[in-house]
Amino acid sequence: MDEERNWGTDSQENTENDSSGDVTYHYKRPQYGHYQFHEEQHTDQENSNDDKNEEDSSKVKTETKDRKPVPFKKKLASTIALAVVFGLVAGTVFQATNILSRKYLGTTSTADTKVSTTESVPETTSDNTTDTSSVLDTANEKGAVAAVAKATMPSVVAITSVSIQEITSFFGYGMEYPSTGSGSGIIVGENDDELLIATNNHVIEGATTLSVCFIGDDVVNAEQETRNVASGDGDINIDDAVSAKIKGTDETNDLAVIAVEKKDIPEDTMSEIKIAQLGSSDDLVVGEQVVAIGNALGYGQTVTSGWVSALNRTITLEGGSTASNLIQTDAAINPGNSGGALLNMKGELIGINCAKYASSDVEGTGYAIPISEAQPILEELMNRKTRDKVSDSSKAGYLDVEVTDLTTVAIQMYNMPSGAFVMRVTPGGAAEQAGIQRNDIIVKFDGQSVSGRSDLVDKLSYYTAGETVDVIVARPDNGEYKEQTISVTLGSRDSQGQNNA
Repeated sequence: MDEERNWGTDSQENTENDSSGDVTYHYKRPQYGHYQFHEEQHTDQENSNDDKNEEDSSKVKTETKDRKPVPFKKKLASTIALAVVFGLVAGTVFQATNILSRKYLGTTSTADTKVSTTESVPETTSDNTTDTSSVLDTANEKGAVAAVAKATMPSVVAITSVSIQEITSFFGYGMEYPSTGSGSGIIVGENDDELLIATNNHVIEGATTLSVCFIGDDVVNAEQETRNVASGDGDINIDDAVSAKIKGTDETNDLAVIAVEKKDIPEDTMSEIKIAQLGSSDDLVVGEQVVAIGNALGYGQTVTSGWVSALNRTITLEGGSTASNLIQTDAAINPGNSGGALLNMKGELIGINCAKYASSDVEGTGYAIPISEAQPILEELMNRKTRDKVSDSSKAGYLDVEVTDLTTVAIQMYNMPSGAFVMRVTPGGAAEQAGIQRNDIIVKFDGQSVSGRSDLVDKLSYYTAGETVDVIVARPDNGEYKEQTISVTLGSRDSQGQNNA
């Protein structure tokens, strides 16, 4: 019920009921002239002093008469001024408290921040005019490719990985050296605490330390700093880069999702980055113009443009494996572009750049994974639990099996599925107790596709002994391989250390 307060000059106080039933109160300022004071009787002594006090009384009355009452408007203005001053002081104290708490207590609001999605680039009409309400008008004046770059670059990141490579010396001794690699990624989603980034599996494979650079030109510095601080704990969070963790991988399709905690991202960066808007690769046609953005050669975000030169391409990768249904483009894709974005002219993500045809005789042939095929895989990986690598080998989980890779010839000749081939099962070990047998092929581990021995070993490095996971194996049955799911409680490495998975 609304209240209306009117300050009048009468001493009455009235209430009125309007048609809606609400009561309006009218408060009147009292006038003290109506009050009468009791007069006491004076004694003779007091009367004798009347003449003496008459002059003083007259002066007091004159002063009282000259002292004018303060107008109500002036009182109201003073009250409002005091309220404004109080509000300013309270607001300043509140902001100062927030700043000090963030600085000394480590509190931050970025974890609650929601990231917006990249804008669609408006189509240019026949008279070369665009929708004037779009923030991309200025870029459109420079050309359609510039508009796409302006809209989508906030969703593309640079990834730096540090892995350990073992090199055998001339005398046969093995030496371990840190190796730094560069790649790209695309922000494709978020949850309450993390920003989720899609990339290629080969960009982050075997990484002991991962860092991500968002908008800016600090990629080269970040790569060097990442190398310098890579002490094995995986925590970067330096000036030019933010630490990242692997959320899930799919080596068969060369896809991976990594996660960055929102609280680690500076607030000014958080306000600039965006989530990529997904398009449809099913609608692509040969000859359609596309734009590629990625961390080419480790120099930071680079924009190139070209056309779709072919669809549904199959190529042979290093190691003899093949990749199918790829988008072929003549947009320049160089080392470091892997995991970056392939975009249509609306600024929508239609592919994830994955490979370049490495030949001195061929120029302008790059490949990308169609987003329509990648999307369901990425969604599954994004919903996984983010894990840290288990640094203590005594706590790491093992299947208690010896596995090996399957050759391309064996897969094709015997119609075998890709995976890790089980050569031996340790008696009494975790795998045997669960029901895994010799000659089984492990094709999935905890929902993630397994491409071979090294892939399985890498996935196991994120699990501890005692955890129960689902393992899908393909088992030979009358000349065919049939899949079945087996629940395995992981064991620990035996004292001899002879098991490799």
